[in-house]
Amino acid sequence: MPFELVDPVAPAHAGGDPLQEELALLELAAQGRQVARLWEAPLSLVVPRTYLRHAALETARADFAQQGCPVFLRMSGGGLVPQGPGIVNLSLAYAVGQPPGALSDAVYLHLCAVIGAALRTLGIETHWQAVAGSFCDGRYNLAWGPPDAARKIAGTAQYWRRAPAATQATDGQRHLVLAHAVLLVSADPQQINARANAFEAAIGSDRRYDAAKVVSVREALVSAGHAVNDDVALMAEVAAALRWSLGQHPAPV
Repeated sequence: MPFELVDPVAPAHAGGDPLQEELALLELAAQGRQVARLWEAPLSLVVPRTYLRHAALETARADFAQQGCPVFLRMSGGGLVPQGPGIVNLSLAYAVGQPPGALSDAVYLHLCAVIGAALRTLGIETHWQAVAGSFCDGRYNLAWGPPDAARKIAGTAQYWRRAPAATQATDGQRHLVLAHAVLLVSADPQQINARANAFEAAIGSDRRYDAAKVVSVREALVSAGHAVNDDVALMAEVAAALRWSLGQHPAPV
């Protein structure tokens, strides 16, 4: 079954939490639909709920919101993720007949395959690996460059929920998957890392991120000798490549 591209109910710039729109995709998955959404968030930061352990979190969130950079809480794990102009989000939601332990790796590999194939059409070769020093580092980052000097170009995450009782099979193992990727397209690594580091410092965390450990699609193309003169056109080109790639990679159900 191919993925069905769906539009957000409200534009991301409307001022609400864009992650609530993402969670709404699970309701569509509960109806038996395999859905995908490409979206952009306003300038912001996203942190997992594990950050609630920091006593200074709410004060820092209020300070950053006052400066025009709200900080949202998400359900999936991992670490801090910058959002904003020049960053494309891909969210997929679908039902599977197995528990998280059986399919979590396949969900990550599927996301990497979708994004990797899309970037390949632009002339960018990637692979998955951890990139120490990058924001929200994980084993299934999508990275560009040789393994010993790789830079993160996309991050991945997933969140699982048990499917409603009315849709359960006899073994009770039917689940809903929300798989999410953040792709740096034209965002400036120096700017997004400075913002991320400032927030980590504000909450008293010892985490710091290295801008040299991440790369944008724009930078990768320029490094390969391609001229990139229009970031808006590049964002549209990347979105088109992702839509094409979704049609080539069915969900790992």
